[in-house]
Amino acid sequence: MKSAAKTKAALDQKLKKISETPASFNFYVCLHDFVEHIESTRSFDVFFSPTKGRRAAEIPKKYAVLKQIHQGIKDVKSPTSSDVGHDRYVAIRELSLIRKQDLSENNSFWRNRESFRKLASDIHRTLSAYLSESGRKK
Repeated sequence: MKSAAKTKAALDQKLKKISETPASFNFYVCLHDFVEHIESTRSFDVFFSPTKGRRAAEIPKKYAVLKQIHQGIKDVKSPTSSDVGHDRYVAIRELSLIRKQDLSENNSFWRNRESFRKLASDIHRTLSAYLSESGRKK
């Protein structure tokens, strides 16, 4: 298992990339990478695991939107012909439009891009505080 300091440094790097990336399709790819890092880090199971999620209330419910973006990026990169459901279809459609540089304010993902940036920052703050707390306990 990674040490808390290494995990925090990697999380900080992902947020820095989100902060520095201008509004574009690449911004959503950075959000995807941020969520991918969170979901694959065992230290954060305490927030997301159904059995261990005793701290789930600390993560904003809007995190689900970032997970939609995460799944949408996966779907855009490797399309499928199977039925993916309405929410995933909307994410695929809106992210595909952004990828083609069709940057209309009618696109909810494009319109809320700064809200997503702030949400990522809020989640980072919560997870970073947890890692700092974990590091002190050792």
